[in-house]
Amino acid sequence: MDQLPVSPLKPRMLATLEPVTGLKLATGNSGTRYKGRDDVTLAIFPAGTTVAGVFTKSKCPGAPVDWSRKAVQNGTARALLVNAGNANAFTGAVGAAACQTTAQAVAAAVGCAVDDVLLSSTGVIGEPLEADAISAAATVLAAQAAEQSLEGAAKAIMTTDTFPKWAVAKAGDVTVTGICKGSGMIAPDMATMLGYIMIDAPLPAEWLQSTLTDVAEKTFNSITVDSDTSTSDTVLAFALGGGDAPGDLQAVGAAIFEVCDQLAEMLARDGEGASKLITIDVEGAQTDASAKTIGLSIANSPLVKTAVAGQDANWGRVVMAVGKAGEPADRDRLCIWFGPHRVAENGLRDPAYDEETVSAYMQGDEITIRVELGLAAGQARVRTCDLTHGYITINGDYRS
Repeated sequence: MDQLPVSPLKPRMLATLEPVTGLKLATGNSGTRYKGRDDVTLAIFPAGTTVAGVFTKSKCPGAPVDWSRKAVQNGTARALLVNAGNANAFTGAVGAAACQTTAQAVAAAVGCAVDDVLLSSTGVIGEPLEADAISAAATVLAAQAAEQSLEGAAKAIMTTDTFPKWAVAKAGDVTVTGICKGSGMIAPDMATMLGYIMIDAPLPAEWLQSTLTDVAEKTFNSITVDSDTSTSDTVLAFALGGGDAPGDLQAVGAAIFEVCDQLAEMLARDGEGASKLITIDVEGAQTDASAKTIGLSIANSPLVKTAVAGQDANWGRVVMAVGKAGEPADRDRLCIWFGPHRVAENGLRDPAYDEETVSAYMQGDEITIRVELGLAAGQARVRTCDLTHGYITINGDYRS
C-alpha cells in the first residue's frame, strides 16, 4: 500500500536522539515487501548486556514471539533482528524454521551464541517469511553496523505507521532511549506491537524484567486503537554498559516509565485514521484494576469513538460503556466530564450542562473524558483515538 499521510496528531517535536554508547546499528532493504525504504534492522550489543521482555498474550503468537520469549529467559543478549512487512505469524513449522535460519545467520555474522539473538517480525499474517533474503540482509548489516542514533531503526520497523516514534529520558548520568511501532491492531495485552528500550547502564536482568513488566502494564497495556491484540506484540529492554549498576534504581525505573508512557501516547496518536487523541481518566473505582477495565470499556466502544470523531458530546454512550464493563458501578453516583465540563452528576445530566459550550470543546484534537464512580480510591488512565472512515480505508487496502 502507498505511504499514508502523516497523522494530524503527530507530536510537534520529538526528542533529539544521540547514539547509545556500545550499541551498533544498521538498517537496510531485504527486497521482500517494501520498495524504496529500509525494512530490516540489526542491533548489536556489547558483551554483558542484559535483557527483559514482555510479549503478547495472544494464543496465536508469531514464531518470533516464541523464539524471543524463550531467548529472553537467559537474561542476556548480543543481537536483535527486526523485519517489517511480514509478521511470520500463523506459519507453523516453516515459521519456526525461518527463525532458526535467521538467528543462526545473525549469530554467525556477529560472533555470538544463537540463544543470544532476539527476533521480531511485524506485518502481514499468514505468509511464509523469506528467511534466506532476511538472513542475507542481516549478514550485510552486521558488517555495516556502527554507533548511530536509533532514528533509522525507528523508521525501518514501521508498517502502517505514519511517523517514526521515539522518546528519551534521563536519570542522572543514565539515558533511557526508546523506539516503537504500531498504528493498528493495537489493544496490547502485554505491551505494544514492537518496542525497544535501550539503557546505557548495566542493570540486573531480574530487576529489569520486573520493572518492564510493571511499566508495560501502566503504559502500553493501557492503550487501545481498535481492541485487537496483535500476534506479534513484543517489548524488549536492553541494559548496556560495564561497571556497577546505578545507585538510584528508582530514578532509572521512573525514566523507563517516562519513555514508555510517551511512546504509548504516540501509538494512540498514530492510530489508523485517527483525528483525535482521547484520554480517559477513571476515578473512584473499587480498585485500580477495576478502573482500568472500565477505562478500556469506554476506549474500545465504537459508539464512543465515533461520537468523538463526529464531535458529539454523547455522554450517554460513556454511561453505556461503564455499565457494560462488568465492574462495580453505581448509576446514581456516576459523574462524567468532557474536558473541564461536567456533563453528568450523580446519575443525572448536570443541571449546568450547556450543549454549545461542550460541543465547542469537542472540536479540539485532544479530548479528555473523566469518569468518577464514587465507590473507592481505584483509578486508571487509558488512551485511545477516535474511529473514522480512514480506519476502514487503511485496513480495506492493507494487503494490496
